[in-house]
Parts: sequence; C-alpha cells; structure tokens
Amino acid sequence: MIFEEAKISGRKPGLATHPDPVPTPWGRGRSSAAAARCGAPPRAMAGRLLRVLRVAEPRTALLPPGPSSRHRCGKAGAEEDEATELLAMGFSQAQARRLRLLQPGLEPPRRVEAAAQLLLLGLSAEAALGLLERSPRLLRMATAQLKERAGYLRRLGLEGGRAGSAAGRCPEVFTLPRRRMEAVVRLLRERCLFTAEQLAELLRSCPEVLLEDSACLHAQYAYFRMGVRQKEMVKARLFRTPFAELRNRHIFLERRGLYRTPHKGQSQSGNPALRDVLRPTESDFVAGIARASPEEYEVFKRLLAREEVEMEDEEEDEEEEEGSAALHAEGDRDSHSTEPSQAAPCPPPPQ
Repeated sequence: MIFEEAKISGRKPGLATHPDPVPTPWGRGRSSAAAARCGAPPRAMAGRLLRVLRVAEPRTALLPPGPSSRHRCGKAGAEEDEATELLAMGFSQAQARRLRLLQPGLEPPRRVEAAAQLLLLGLSAEAALGLLERSPRLLRMATAQLKERAGYLRRLGLEGGRAGSAAGRCPEVFTLPRRRMEAVVRLLRERCLFTAEQLAELLRSCPEVLLEDSACLHAQYAYFRMGVRQKEMVKARLFRTPFAELRNRHIFLERRGLYRTPHKGQSQSGNPALRDVLRPTESDFVAGIARASPEEYEVFKRLLAREEVEMEDEEEDEEEEEGSAALHAEGDRDSHSTEPSQAAPCPPPPQ
C-alpha cells in the first residue's frame, strides 16, 4: 500500500514527506528561509511609523488558552512588543532600553507613540530620546495633543534639524498653550513684520521667544532706536539677549559716540553690526567694541539704573498731580452744581 501511494505521489518510500512550499512575495515556490536569506525589501521609515501609530487590536484575545512559551501575555508581552516596535522605528537596543526606563509606570504604547511623533517631526532617534529624557512630561501628554502640536510646529517651518534645535533648547514648545503660541507668532508676523522664513529661523535659533512677553519690545527697540532690519535681527539672534543687556550696550556705545541714533525706520551703515554688539561676552564687548575699561562700563550701568529709577519716580509724581488736579476740578464742578440759587424777591402784599 505504501508503494502504491509512492507511485501515485512520485516520492520514494521511507522518506518523510513535506508540504509544498508556500508562495511568497519574493517568488512562487520559495520557502520562508530562502526569502530570509535573500532579504526582504527595505521599508521606508514613514511606513514603519504609520504602522506603529495604527490602533492595534488586542492580541491576547486571539491567543488560545493554555501555557505555551510562544504565547506572550501580560506585562512581559507588552514590554517585548514595545521593544520590537522601537527597534523597527530605528532605535538601537541601547536606545530602546533607555526609553523603556522612562516613566516605568506608564503604559508602553504611550512611549512608542510619543517617540513616533518626534521621529515624524524629523528628529533623529538620539535627538528624540534626549528630548524625552530632558522633558519626560511629554510622555504624559495625550497622543492627540502631541500629534496636533507636532503638526502645528511643522506648519511653522520647524521640521528636521530646525525642530530638533528648537526642541533641544526649549522643550516647552510642545507643552506651551496653543493660544499663547499663536499670539506670539501673530505678533512677530503682523507687528514686527518678520517673513515666514525669518520666523522659522527665529524659532529655530531662539525658541524662547515664545515664552516671553517682551518679544515685540525687543524688535521695536532694535528697529526704531538702533535702525536694525528684521534680517539682521535673526542673524544676530536678538531674542537670546535680555532686553536690559541690549539697552545697556546700545546706550553705552551711543554715549561714547560709537553708535548714532538713526532717523525713524532708517539704518546707519557706520554703526557696528548688531551681532558684533550682542554676540561677544561682556568683557570682549567692552574692550573690543566700546573700547573702554570694565570699571567704566560698571559705573555707566549703575548711573543708568539710577536714571531709570528717577524717571519712574517723576512719572509717578506727575500721575499723582494729574489725578489730584482732576479730583479738585470735579469737586469744584460738584460744588457749583449743588449751590442753591438766589431766591426771587416776594411781591409786596396787597393793600
């Protein structure tokens, strides 16, 4: 009987029979081992990340009951799935281990989704990991909120290296309220007249401007008092310098005759460039640009601070005088309106 079956099947008796190879995407009739040796076609990073972001169905519902080493379930299975997904996204074994140690009590999918959004923004695996280590509260953000913020940053031009630089200097760009960010961006575009490209470069080099309320004050002072254009402000990284330091250096040069105040909205080519005024350290600025001694600059700063205090006191006195004068005038009007009018004389009685 065995020989009859062998004749029909064309196989030699006594040899173990194997099922026919299953067709694979790499060629009909190849086994999975052969396909593995040939290597699967490379997948794009975007495709991997999009698969990670899909809502996966619970796998435990598909596993049959019973103990088995192949069936992964519980916390260990979730951690193993997380490690596999992180490796597929481009993280190394060491990087995936560091990421999994962040917020141990957090659900693994939250870490995977946060890392995926940062990678989609253009950050490298190491940059994304470093950002999450410096600002672990990003892991606690809702996935929809993190996704929305990443999309908004892309619309502002913060992608790739720009996004990594901005997030590295100021992780708050992900957690700052959206309305506040929009208000600062609108201020810089409409009142300070920065172009979209200048704004993107400005946010890359000085993302802290989104946290400050004096952004417009910086730009207006540099434009009207110093005659500096928006392009030069971006190159000089104006918003990295505190406003008080900007004003001190400018007025010091001005009083020493090394900086001329231009007409409104005009620039002076003879003045030192803004980056040469702001970039050097204080000692280099005093010696190289102002050509003065450190003692002179210290005395100047103390005198300028005293002038500001005196001006504030004078303004307060003027406001008090104006307020008291207004109260006296109002009191005089009230007294005139309430003063009784002189009564008309009574007619003489009839005789």
